[in-house]
Amino acid sequence: MTPSSISPALAEIMPAGLNLLPVERGTPLDSGRVAVELAGHGIDIDGDFKPRQFAGGLANLNYLLKLESGWAVLRRPPGGPLPPGANDMAREHRILSKLWRALPLAPRSLHLCADTGVIGVPFQILEFRTGQAIRGDELHPLPETAETGGALSAMLIETLAQVHEVKPEAVGLETLGRPEGFFARQAEGWIKRAVHVYGGTLPAAAAEVAGWLKNTPQPPEDATVLLHSDFKLDNILLDPATLQPGTIVDWDMGTRGPALFDLATMLSYWTEPGDPDCMHRLAQMPTAKAGFLSRAEAAQAYAQHTGRSIEAIRPYRVLTIFKLAVVFLQLHHRHLTGETTDPRYVGFGSIGEELFALALDVARGRLF
Repeated sequence: MTPSSISPALAEIMPAGLNLLPVERGTPLDSGRVAVELAGHGIDIDGDFKPRQFAGGLANLNYLLKLESGWAVLRRPPGGPLPPGANDMAREHRILSKLWRALPLAPRSLHLCADTGVIGVPFQILEFRTGQAIRGDELHPLPETAETGGALSAMLIETLAQVHEVKPEAVGLETLGRPEGFFARQAEGWIKRAVHVYGGTLPAAAAEVAGWLKNTPQPPEDATVLLHSDFKLDNILLDPATLQPGTIVDWDMGTRGPALFDLATMLSYWTEPGDPDCMHRLAQMPTAKAGFLSRAEAAQAYAQHTGRSIEAIRPYRVLTIFKLAVVFLQLHHRHLTGETTDPRYVGFGSIGEELFALALDVARGRLF
């Protein structure tokens, strides 16, 4: 954000340290229509502040809003066709309008607008939370030390365990999702998405992994827990002084299911120094840096912290790497169709292809 992009008076009252796009680079938002929608539900916008889009992220768009009652975030899906079940504002609102009562790390959702006639897509209004997001594979602005890596490893394990301690029925989420037959249904869904993104025929590695997932018996189902479904470092806003979590964001894929799915999802982003090149180009977490646990150590730490067995994690490891490959191919498809001009998307296709090979490697014997 450049000093000339906002008035000096407004700069003095804005939350510090925000990573906002210049107005000319952001996706336009019709704040007038938003204001009318919110006013109809007793929420008044401060008209002196033009909403500003946050930088970062690969899918949903987030805007800083100023309400008469304080700062807030407008959250909406990207434009263009979306995969089934993706970027689900209604699901996220359902979770975050309730979860804050049991999990203080969850921001409260204040309003859902499901009427696409307002701004073209559904959107929700969330309470604003401060905190430091560590994006990509760099630790900046944190010190790049082994102590930082160790502290963040422990924080990730402990925070994931804290999410899994929530009793969904205690906050009215006992009917969220369908935990029965979770693995088989997830595998079937992600295979269908893979077929769709390829236009019908899967390449050899993807087809072999898909066959492995179809023929793998349903893993023993542990006790059902609340799942975030995209748990990783940049979805946690930190206190930079203590490296403790303040907020967990991006709950649009939240559901109920086996804890090992969330653990395996986190490990699918967890890069190590000797990993295949695609994991480094993935650049989703800085875990290849000094002090971070290995994936095997992280999995064992979760098991020790929660008392849960990780013996049945292999099918979830294969599934979540396969899922990640499909997600990156879907993002690359947005580049190919012109739905985004973000240069980061150009190389996502090759990353997805190589992730299928990694999933096959795990299916054949490599675990972590």
